[in-house]
Amino acid sequence: MNVSKRILLGMLVACIPALSTSTASATGAAQTDGLDWIQGDWCGGTDNERVEEHWLSSHGGLRLGLGRTLKGSHTSSFEFLRIDAVNSVATYIAQPEGAPPTAFKRTAGGKDWVRFENPQHDFPKRVEYRRTGNALHAEIAGPGEDGREIVIPFAYTACAATPPKPAS
Repeated sequence: MNVSKRILLGMLVACIPALSTSTASATGAAQTDGLDWIQGDWCGGTDNERVEEHWLSSHGGLRLGLGRTLKGSHTSSFEFLRIDAVNSVATYIAQPEGAPPTAFKRTAGGKDWVRFENPQHDFPKRVEYRRTGNALHAEIAGPGEDGREIVIPFAYTACAATPPKPAS
């Protein structure tokens, strides 16, 4: 097991108490298993900032993920992620910086794309993923302070086997 997968596994084990509330069922597993295209190690960002998402395969209707943003030589943010069946609906559950979970229910999707929404959440209200060839596109969206919709896109490709060393 390479270092990044060991780190991912260690961080995911830290959120096991939150995972114990899962309500996955056979029907729920079918809802989440169709998202196999999201699995993998995805990297994007700019020269000064690297954004990563790492998604494990689904087992029993639960798919675990981890996101982090690297700036220079430190991690500036991280997020525990999972896609689980809640009341037989695929639900994206985010915990930025280990905060309490926020759930977004699947509202639309198709081959290689999915949309999750939570109209009661402040920002974002919508999370989308789309796989195009060897790229993964994600976006979060919701109202800005002026009420107009803000869309923040993320463009990922498969991560290199060994991440580049940060500049000192």
